[in-house]
Amino acid sequence: MALWGGRFSTGPNDAVAKLSRSVHFDWRLAPYDVRVNIAHVAGLRRAGVLSELDAAEITRALKELSQEIASGEFSYIDSDEDVHSAIERGLVAKLGEIGGAFRAGRSRNDLVVTDFKLYLIDHLLEVAHETIELANTIDATATQYIDLVAPGFTHLQHAQPILFSHELAKHSHALLRDVDRMKDWLSRNSISPLGSGALAGSALVPNPEIIAAELAFQGVTRNSIDAVSDRDFVAEALFIFAMLGVHLSRIGEEFTIWNTQEFGWVTLDDAFSTGSSIMPQKKNPDIAELARGKSGRFIGNLTTLLVTLKGLPFAYNRDLQEDKEPIFDSVEELLTLLPALRGMVATARFNGEKISESVLGGHALATEIADFLVRGGTPFAQAHEISGRAVALAEGKGVEVHQLTAAEFAGIDPRLSTELQEVLTASAAIESRISINGTSTKSVTAQLGQLEAKIRGYSSWIASERKRFSGMMGA
Repeated sequence: MALWGGRFSTGPNDAVAKLSRSVHFDWRLAPYDVRVNIAHVAGLRRAGVLSELDAAEITRALKELSQEIASGEFSYIDSDEDVHSAIERGLVAKLGEIGGAFRAGRSRNDLVVTDFKLYLIDHLLEVAHETIELANTIDATATQYIDLVAPGFTHLQHAQPILFSHELAKHSHALLRDVDRMKDWLSRNSISPLGSGALAGSALVPNPEIIAAELAFQGVTRNSIDAVSDRDFVAEALFIFAMLGVHLSRIGEEFTIWNTQEFGWVTLDDAFSTGSSIMPQKKNPDIAELARGKSGRFIGNLTTLLVTLKGLPFAYNRDLQEDKEPIFDSVEELLTLLPALRGMVATARFNGEKISESVLGGHALATEIADFLVRGGTPFAQAHEISGRAVALAEGKGVEVHQLTAAEFAGIDPRLSTELQEVLTASAAIESRISINGTSTKSVTAQLGQLEAKIRGYSSWIASERKRFSGMMGA
């Protein structure tokens, strides 16, 4: 059903109609469009624009449409331009001419951005839930390996011994930062644009703040021109999704490396692996690789929107039709990827013996020598130099630095006393890192406890926000 046309002598050319048509993707907004229109009709009734009887009839028909949309009984057809025209067509089919009365006092410009915000709130909370579920799975796995020592890496080279649980849990910290960004996004963007009209506000519904409250928003935008052209909230969400995608990519990269025969640290469950069409022996870490691959898609969606927005004049421009598909794609891909990645982590089997066997390789205890000297009063610059000479001697002898004899250490520098041997173990190195963010058993145990508390807090927030928005009129 066309929502315009009175001043036109013909309908749009077929090519124009095809280019303008968005219903095939913005139909995802249909449940939200119905909710917003129900709240808008209530505003028209309060303002005296609609009679009690007409408002009740339109509201009843909209609620019927909502049920038919949910069941699939009502959907868009080829002649519908967008979700709004499809829903008005359905309403007019039920009520006749009065079905078009609900359009008074609003525009597709403020309607679509309100619909879109509600869609994003709903789905961002779902992405947040799946993200904390993945973080929780990682933490549970880390807890199982609280005593397992592992080589820590920088530059993909052995660096210092760490607890493997510390290695795993680093991903949870990154994921929970993403959830924190989602929480911050909702705090900033829970503002209703409805009532802005095409760009100048509404002459028929003077109290949009009442409608905003009915839709569970926390306020109303204060500039109608900004409201209909603002897509900051979309770009912010796409950045959050892109950043989350980067974090998932790094998990994927790590598991791909650990799964190689050369590392042999992890065996992935058959249910979360795939095979080769030509090599019968292959078992490939495709979930991890797809986590890496899809990060480019999430970043691309953000870039697409930013390029679209960068030169737009105010207020609404049709370019903004391009704001939805990047979000729909990122949301749907994340909601597919996150459960798969969680399953991969939950079912992974780690080879503790393989992980630990090379923990002291690459002269990983060299820093312990420097720290030993510093504790004895040697300036660190000197300690670093002396420790480096010990590494050079060990390399010349074809051994690890901790395998030098007491006499060899003493020959490098008399301050390398026999007590040095007591600190040249993986356990001593790990347990000496007692800072709040360190890798000692006590520190990591406390960190995992803090992560668990954060996850409980985020879970409570998600449940609270879902409850708040599920109470929207017409839900």
